[in-house]
Amino acid sequence: MTATTPQTYQEEYLKPDGRPLTLYGLHPIVVTSEIPSPSPDPVDARPVMRWHPLRGEWVMYAAHRLGRTFLPPPEYNPLAPTSDPDHPTELPRGQYDLAVFANRFPSLTLNAPEPPPGPADTRAGVGACEVVVFSQNAAGRLSDLSDAQMGLLLTVWADRTSRFAEGGVIKSVLAFENRGVEVGVTLHHPHGQIYAYDHIPPVAGRMLEMAQKHQTETGTPWLLDFVAAERAAGERLIHDGGAALSVVPPFARYTYETWIVPTRPVSLLSELTDEERDAFARVLKDALLRLDALFGVRMPYLLTVHQAPLDAPHPEFPLHIELYPYLRAPGRMKYLAGTEQGAGEFANDKFPEVAAAELREVNLDHV
Repeated sequence: MTATTPQTYQEEYLKPDGRPLTLYGLHPIVVTSEIPSPSPDPVDARPVMRWHPLRGEWVMYAAHRLGRTFLPPPEYNPLAPTSDPDHPTELPRGQYDLAVFANRFPSLTLNAPEPPPGPADTRAGVGACEVVVFSQNAAGRLSDLSDAQMGLLLTVWADRTSRFAEGGVIKSVLAFENRGVEVGVTLHHPHGQIYAYDHIPPVAGRMLEMAQKHQTETGTPWLLDFVAAERAAGERLIHDGGAALSVVPPFARYTYETWIVPTRPVSLLSELTDEERDAFARVLKDALLRLDALFGVRMPYLLTVHQAPLDAPHPEFPLHIELYPYLRAPGRMKYLAGTEQGAGEFANDKFPEVAAAELREVNLDHV
């Protein structure tokens, strides 16, 4: 049965401190309060980047981020809709599903001033950082979104990527979610972030390089071969949703690492058809629910959305989502060891086939 994609709505606003805010919804947006900001004054952001000559990568410095909000009590949750005008938050009251606004404490800004010369190759930290609030429910989870809302989130990620691509400055966009104090989260309200870079970061660049190499050598997109191989093997598949599937990849670095991939090779979220996006959203939700049900606790994780760099068309690049769960067993965290931190060589305690079997067997009736 083909799903019907619901109508989506969006409205643009400007905060008192000058930052943009976009509200998205499955129904017409209704705002019933003033557009707020925790402070009427903009933060003086002067991010700087320095080049690491041996690793061949940029390092971001943003001293102003030391003042950002850290695990506030519920009554001072900056991501909840404002309830007390004397204590404004980031969001207004009203009817909408998701919200996106410029990070008040960004690691990168489009108007970063040129810094004075430093001890290394130094330049302005040019880029952008946005916050994506998944829900008005402060106690909720990303997986609590309805199928339609999850599809809307994919649409929002695609929309933000397309917007950044238009200016010609941004070369790569990474949407991600950190969840859990175990991974350093400072706000529990369900939300993610988007980092837009004026260069191609090392991970995206390496993925592109290897995907191009595979296609040159085999004549077929890497993702097409990957999906065919995993469907044929079967033992690492978690859930096959037709136009999308979830899998513990055969090269998983984290014990329950999960990838969500479309079964038709595309490089950007905006290239998915409506039906593919809906399937992708359902498989993503299924994967998140399984991770929470695995040990009966909210799994701390890092979710990253990998899309092609924006400097040119890169059809070889495989669009996919990676989920890194940080529990390897009940109550046991995955910490990076010396070989992983020092050499970049991961050591996994469990074969992907075993981990995938455990995730397939999870009972989703009570999550």
